[in-house]
Order: sequence, then structure tokens, then C-alpha cells
Amino acid sequence: MGFAGPRKMVVIVGAGLGGTATAIRLLQFAREPLQVVVVERRPDYRSAGIAYHRSGNHWHHVFNIQAGRMSMFREDVDDFLVWANHEADRTGWPEEWRDATFVESGPAPRRIYADYLAVRLAEAVREASIGVTLREVDGEVVDLVASGDHVDVVLAERSSRISGAEEARTLRADHVVLATGLEERDLPFAADVGDHPAFVRHPYSEAGIERILGVRKDAEVAIVGTLLSAYDSASLLLRGGHTGKIHMISRSGLTLRTYPTGHRHRVLRLPEPELLADDYEGRDRLVRRLMDEWQRLCAMVAREYPGVDPAVVTEHVAKSWETALPAALARVPSSDLRALLDEHGSLLATLRVGAVPYITAFVAPALAEGGQVVLATGRVEEIADTGDGTLRLSLAGRDRTQVIEADLVISNFGRETDYERVGSPLWTSLLRKRIAMPHRRTGRGVEVDELGVLLDADGARSGPISVVGCPREGDEIVRHGRLGAFAFNLAAIKNHSVGVAATVLHRLEARFEPGFEPGFAPRADGPADIDPETWDPKARDEFENAVRLDVHRMATRRRRDRDVLAVRLEERLESLHRILAADGDDAISDRALRYTVNKVAMTRLSNLSVTPRDLRALLGLDEPPESR
Repeated sequence: MGFAGPRKMVVIVGAGLGGTATAIRLLQFAREPLQVVVVERRPDYRSAGIAYHRSGNHWHHVFNIQAGRMSMFREDVDDFLVWANHEADRTGWPEEWRDATFVESGPAPRRIYADYLAVRLAEAVREASIGVTLREVDGEVVDLVASGDHVDVVLAERSSRISGAEEARTLRADHVVLATGLEERDLPFAADVGDHPAFVRHPYSEAGIERILGVRKDAEVAIVGTLLSAYDSASLLLRGGHTGKIHMISRSGLTLRTYPTGHRHRVLRLPEPELLADDYEGRDRLVRRLMDEWQRLCAMVAREYPGVDPAVVTEHVAKSWETALPAALARVPSSDLRALLDEHGSLLATLRVGAVPYITAFVAPALAEGGQVVLATGRVEEIADTGDGTLRLSLAGRDRTQVIEADLVISNFGRETDYERVGSPLWTSLLRKRIAMPHRRTGRGVEVDELGVLLDADGARSGPISVVGCPREGDEIVRHGRLGAFAFNLAAIKNHSVGVAATVLHRLEARFEPGFEPGFAPRADGPADIDPETWDPKARDEFENAVRLDVHRMATRRRRDRDVLAVRLEERLESLHRILAADGDDAISDRALRYTVNKVAMTRLSNLSVTPRDLRALLGLDEPPESR
């Protein structure tokens, strides 16, 4: 079936994990001509971002979760392992990894993930439907101007004619996806030492890695932070034979748990916690209730699931709370919610996720009492130049002020979650124009709706602008109960990419167009009003058949197979429409049915209540779609 009209354009801002994953899904899902444009201000970050780019990740930097959980496709849990073991070009890999067989519960170096994403992106381009293409642009997006049903993307692009020069240009997009990734936090306590040779502001950079590896073996090193990034720096030093003392510093003093050998992710079915009384009783009472329920459920896991290793009990409990948290958090005043997240953010991070043994193997023994790594608890008030090549850190603790003098200071102070403070020209402009708003309830990220569409100061959609990844942290917390890094990590991004890609195509493709008005506002009489649960059994069965076909179509990466499934899906939709018409429901359009089927398929692909491996079985993706 052909569709008339000019080819649509979707511009994705950012080519890290979020942007690449969304581009892959758009290329995979689109059935009508579409140009996907991915803009990245740093070419070396393409298919990588700060988390995975090669120059900023040493071979000793590994995923903090098991390699078997790193597939970009939630419905194809083994895809990364298949690529790493059978497809990856290992030319240039060090001996430690060159002959490795990667396993589900084992480690893998982070820097190879950029190659994996680049290969899957290239495959998606080759297997895209006719007229669906990818264009990659180098430059920085500095502003968006939404007007009706399109957005002008203002780009400061590097000029190929004049070295180092930039020129402004504009891309007119039918839809924009913001995948801007982590935002850098300002460090007022280090304002006077940012350029000091003993201060490493960016440990995930080529220059940062060189400084860390180039420090004297007996040098005294201070690392600001005690979580995953800090472990990377400490592990890099220790694996390189460092003999000097290493201070790991944070306000919380919390450190990481180690995943047990052979750990396999699973979801336990636990009772919902009783988090609130009939009336909200204040923050202190809420914290006491949280602690009581936490201890009760941890004890239940130990009692009823004796095979669960104690190291991952808290992770299972935190995961089980996700369905109950949105309703509970809705009753907590915003000021209290922000205070709780700020005060207990590090604790939530350590309860929700651990680290693979490869990361902790060198650091954990060195952290033992009297060991080479010393844990310092306190707030860094100032980092100052001593005048003789070293830096002096002043820490404010509960009972005393501590001073540490170090030959090298590595800042792993984390990311900026308050978008009113970010230095990005794009986000600064969007917030100034009130096209975007900081997340009201949590102060983390920005306001989006249930589809990930950016909201303005009045709570209305800002236009055809969607968001994936880190800027949705606050929304993930209050809408889905996601805590710690799970509010913005790979698992969240995988679901964002599916939902945003499907939602964008709902708006742009002719088969879905009647369900939306310009500006991306659903019509009052649109397909959202359809409720298949009210249909008779025959219609519901046919609807389920159509959904299963669409799930398989969306999960299939080969164009030839997708085309076959698409034809069968059209046949099912026609059959369903005939059944409904015979039952007197002939007012429902084919396009409305298609929208409803696709929305349910999208939701099932993003099911968070099961593990990715269980999801594949639940969806029957290893069976013919109409075999059940």
C-alpha cells in the first residue's frame, strides 16, 4: 500500500545510547517514507555518549551490571552476547578480552558497546522499509522553535570550509526527540582549581584517563564520590599497580554491594508495602514506615526465597515496590518528596543496584579496615591549591572538619539533575522560553506527559517534541516508581525508545494521522475511546491475534519478515473490522483499530513487571505469532 505526500523528518538531538536506540526503533518500526536525522555535537560520542565512548573508557571499565542484561532490545535479551561472542571485530582488543567468552552473569568492557550500537544502527538502516533513511549530522542544537505541526531546529554546525568556525542553520522537523543524556554538575567548591594539573574534572575523557594512569604509583589520591564512577577510578589505579593511599569521599559514605557469582536477574512477587496511613503524617513518620516495611519485606525474601543471595535482597525488594510507589508518592507534598530524594538518593542507588565482581574485586579488599583505600564521610567544602603542586580538600562531617592533601584529585561528583542549573544552551533556551519546565514534584529532569512528550509552563504539550533518557528521571520516579539509576539507565531508555518511536509514528504516518491534531494533541473523539474489553469474545480473540502479530512485527529486525507480518496484520485488522461491523460497531474506523492494536503492542513490549527473558517467553516471540 502506498501513501502520498512528502517524506517526513524526525530530528533526534543526541547520538548516545538514547538517541541511537530511538533511531534504531524508528528505522525498525516505520512503514512509510521517513528521514531520521541524528545530530551530535561530539562526533566521538556517536553510538556511545559519555558512558561508552572509546577514548574515555579504559579496557578496565566494565558494565556495572551483567553482560547478559546489556542487549539494546528488551525483547531479545541475548542480542549483545551474540554480537560480542560471534560478530564483534576483536582486532586491537587486549589479551584479557580478545579470547574471552562473554556469559550472561559476567563482565564486559564498556568501550565495546559503541561498536555494538553502531553495528545494530547500520543493520537497522539496511533493513528499513523503502524510503526510510538515516542522516547523521555533526553540530550542536542550541534552540527549538515550535510552530503548529513542525519544529525548527536551530543548529550551530561546524563548518567544513573554515577550520574551527561555526555557522548557524535550521532544520525543519516534523518531530524532534531530545536525547541529550547526562548533564554536567557545576562544582563551586572546585572553582579555583578547574585547570590545575592535579585535578581531574572529567575522568571519562582521554585526558582524564591519561592523568589517572600517569600519576606516580605512590601518590596520594582523593576521589570525590563512592559509587560506580568512583569505583571505576579506584579500580583503574589499583589494577595498574598503584601503591599510594586512595581516599574515597562522599557525604553518605555508602559503598557498593557485589553481585554474587552467577547472579541472574529475576522479579519476585512480593506483597505491596503499606507505606502510608489514611492521612499523610509528615516526612519523619513516612521514613519510619518505609524502614519498617523495608525490614519486613527483606525478612520475607530471606524466609520465603532462601535461594536468593543476601547481597541482592534489597534489589528485589526495591523492584517489587515500583508498582506501589506512584500512588504513595502522589500523597507526599512536593517539598517533602524532594527532601527525601536529596537526603536518601545515594542510599536508594546502592539498594537498587550492585556491581559485578570485576568492578569490586580490587576495591573491596582495599576498603577493608586499615587497607589502602580509605573511606571519608563528609561534604567537600573546598578544594584549594597548596602552592607546591598538591591540592587540599576540606571536608565537613557531622562532628568535625577533615583536611586531606592529595597529589591527584578525581571528581566523580555525579550529574546535574536540576535542569534550571544545567549549562546546556538548548535546555537554557527551552526553560527560558517556558517551552520546558523543571519537574515540579521532584526537581529532577523536566515535565513530560505519559507518552514522553515535552510539557510547557501551562502543562500543555509544547509541540511535536518528545524526550528520552535522563531528562525524564522525575517522571519515571512519580509515574513508574523507578528509583536510583533505574530512573534513567539502560532499562528505562530501552522502554523510552520503543514508546517514543511508536508514538512519533502514530502522529506522522498516514495510517494513524486521524487520531491526532497538529501540535500533537489527541482528538477528543480519537481512538483512545476504544475499549476492546467491551467487545464480544470473537472480536476480543481477533483483537488479540492482531496485537500478537503487531508485537512480532515490531520485534522483527529483518524487513522481509516484517513485510510478511504487516500483510498478515492488515488481514487481521480487516477481519476484526468486519466482525465489529456485524456486531453494530461499524463506527470504529480501520485507522482507529490500527492505532489501538499498535498502542497495546507497544505497551506489551515495554512491560516492566517481568525480566526481559520472561518478557520474550510471555510474548511468545520464539513461536509463530498465531500459534497460540
